[in-house]
Amino acid sequence: MSNPGIRRVAPAIGLFFIAPLVAEFLLGDLPIKMLGTLVILAPMYGGGALLIREVVRRTGRGWPSIFVLAFAYAVFEEAFTTQTLFNPNYLNLHLLEPAYIPTLGIGIWWTVFVLTLHTVWSISVSIALVEALVPDRSTTPWLRGTGLAVTAVLFVLAAVASTRFEIKQDHFVASKAQFIWSAVVCMVVTIAAFRLPVRPTARTPGWVPSPWLVGAAALIAGSVFLVVPKAWGWLAVGIYVLMDLAIIAAISVLCKREGWNAQHRLALAGGAALAYAWHAFIQQPAVGSSGLSFRIGNAVFAAGLIVLLVIAARRTAPQRSPAEMTAVAS
Repeated sequence: MSNPGIRRVAPAIGLFFIAPLVAEFLLGDLPIKMLGTLVILAPMYGGGALLIREVVRRTGRGWPSIFVLAFAYAVFEEAFTTQTLFNPNYLNLHLLEPAYIPTLGIGIWWTVFVLTLHTVWSISVSIALVEALVPDRSTTPWLRGTGLAVTAVLFVLAAVASTRFEIKQDHFVASKAQFIWSAVVCMVVTIAAFRLPVRPTARTPGWVPSPWLVGAAALIAGSVFLVVPKAWGWLAVGIYVLMDLAIIAAISVLCKREGWNAQHRLALAGGAALAYAWHAFIQQPAVGSSGLSFRIGNAVFAAGLIVLLVIAARRTAPQRSPAEMTAVAS
């Protein structure tokens, strides 16, 4: 790009639109004919992902803070804007029935499931994919003050509009206690994100799997997470929690080792995204029916993801020195 300004903000624009594409279209909830809804979805998903990414990078923090703030975003969206954590008849899907706790008015299965979806895929995977496309600027801010302010305003407006739309559509409003405790969770989690260390600790020696193995593990884990039947109720919840804790523990150990690099982060995001891509073909869409046009859309989004992963893999690949290239050629 010849224009330095466009080049600087291009990753931010990319994340603004990739986040909703991953969250709703790659997942298989919305058909390709509804791509126009990106105008509505991008300020919420993309705005949230971009705000989290920019604030974390501006304060010199890293992926632990991004992940924790992604969880806060998940709680905010599902507790306040869509209220699916508390609405027993959201879209007539009866999401709260499995592992329901009457005292809290929530279904533990849906709570763990949807918060994981947003934390991992909607926010973290989207950020990781875009940062992999610009590895030389993956830890630096992409927006200046004005751009950050505009993003924040768009996000707030989208959140308010989404909340009003959902209330008008379902005529459901959670209790004051549910809103209050959700706000407390959001605040506590957000504060915790900024209590994490600013700079990473020193790397330690140790075995690190290849990016291919990391990607395969992410694909398998993501696939298992998506296919566990909600009818299993508390058993499904147990599987989700064990998987979440095991993966967080494994990544926390591996990312501190000397061999962990940008290709491993891309492999994690890519494997998780590919789980979304294949599962979309058997996913029951949230809007409309799963006809031929819907499956064509699934194929288009899956192909787009593969192209993005190939480009990102080439850009994150370690660059050989001239001496190494000469040695290989000889």
